[in-house]
Amino acid sequence: MATTTTTPAAQSQQSNVKPELRKPVFTKVDQLKPGTSGHTLIVKVLSSNTVLQKGRSVSQHLRQTRIAECLVGDETGTIIFTARNDQVGLMKPGTTVILRNAKIDMFKGSMRLAVDKWGRVEVTEPANFEVKEDNNLSLVEYELVNVVDE
Repeated sequence: MATTTTTPAAQSQQSNVKPELRKPVFTKVDQLKPGTSGHTLIVKVLSSNTVLQKGRSVSQHLRQTRIAECLVGDETGTIIFTARNDQVGLMKPGTTVILRNAKIDMFKGSMRLAVDKWGRVEVTEPANFEVKEDNNLSLVEYELVNVVDE
């Protein structure tokens, strides 16, 4: 029975090797489909309206909850982004943001873009594209159809 031993130097060399970071693949708004996730997009914020704001008036233990619906878009179309809590402050009309690990939520049959705790919203330098405002993907209504395998 042969045993292999590694020197401490070889062990530390192996543990210092970080996995290679993948470059993000940027998605365009018109490529978004229901039930998908892991999208990285660069979008401009067109509008933002707060739809829910619960303060700390009831108890100090409850966190403040803020939800805003923001119309965001790029040169291929627009979609409603649901911003939560700290994200609401970043989503000011006119700013350009990078949405990392965004997912599509369905709300009343239409698509909404959202970034949960596994993603990030970052404000970036203004993008040099014109938003195509006549292609709003959140206005397309989807119907859930169950497919039965025969």
